[in-house]
Amino acid sequence: MKPLIKNTTILSSLIFAMVLLGCGQTGAKKSTDKTEIVSNNTLSDSERNDGWELLFDGKTLTNWRGIGLAGVPQGHWIVEEGCIKKVESGNVPTMPDGQPVKGGDLITDTTFSNFILKFEWKVAEGANSGVKYNVIEEYSIENDMTGALGFEYQVIDDVNNKDISKTSQKTASLYDLIAAKNSQLKPVGEFNTSMILFDKNHGEHWLNGVKVVEYQLDSPEFQKLFKKSKYHEHTGFTKHKIARIVLQDHGNECWYRNIKIKRLKD
Repeated sequence: MKPLIKNTTILSSLIFAMVLLGCGQTGAKKSTDKTEIVSNNTLSDSERNDGWELLFDGKTLTNWRGIGLAGVPQGHWIVEEGCIKKVESGNVPTMPDGQPVKGGDLITDTTFSNFILKFEWKVAEGANSGVKYNVIEEYSIENDMTGALGFEYQVIDDVNNKDISKTSQKTASLYDLIAAKNSQLKPVGEFNTSMILFDKNHGEHWLNGVKVVEYQLDSPEFQKLFKKSKYHEHTGFTKHKIARIVLQDHGNECWYRNIKIKRLKD
C-alpha cells in the first residue's frame, strides 16, 4: 500500500527520533549535557520536555477502568511487578453462585486524537491480547459488544496460539485489516517494545524498532481492506475519531508496562 501523505520528510524524521529514544527501554540514555537513567514506568527529562505523558504509573490502575464501568473489572486486571497484568480468566475470583466475576477490556479515562503511543508487553504461552485505539466507548456499549470496537494492534503468541487463521491476526498487525511485515518477535516470556502512530488519516505500527504496518485511512486500498474485514458493517469505523485507548481482555495472561503517549497537534 502506498500511503498518500504530505510532509513525509517531517513525519519520517519524527518517527526516526522516536525509534532512537526507544520504546520504554531501561538503561542509560545520553543527552547533550548528562546521562539519564530511566526506570520502568517513568519519564526521562527529555521525554517530559518533549511532551510525553505516562498512562500507567507502575503502581496503580488510576486513569483506567472497564468499558461502561466506574472502576476496573475486579480480579481480572491487577498490578504485578510494575506491570498491568491480565489475569487468566480461569484464575479470577468467583461470585457466591460460583460464576466468575465479570471481566472486560481496560479503557482509558482520557480520550486522544493524534498521538504516538509507546508500550512494552509480553504474553504467556499461547496467549492473545491487543492494544486498541480509535475506540468510541458509547458505540461499543450501544452495540452490546463484549469488547471495545476499534483499530487493534495485535498482541499474541504467534508460535503457539491456535486461533490464528490469517496473517493479519499475527503480532503487530492492524487486526483483520493489514498484516505486519518484517516482524521480529521476541520469544514468549520476553518483553517486546511497540509503537503506534496515529496522526489524522495516517497510521503506523512499529515492533522492536521496525515499522511493520503503514496505512492511510482515506486511500482506496484501505477502504477495500475494510470492506473485506469483520468490521465492514460498522458505519464510520474507518473515520479518525477523538477516542480512547484500550487493553484487550481476551482471557489470557499478558503484561503491559512503560505505556507512554505523546499528543500530536490536530
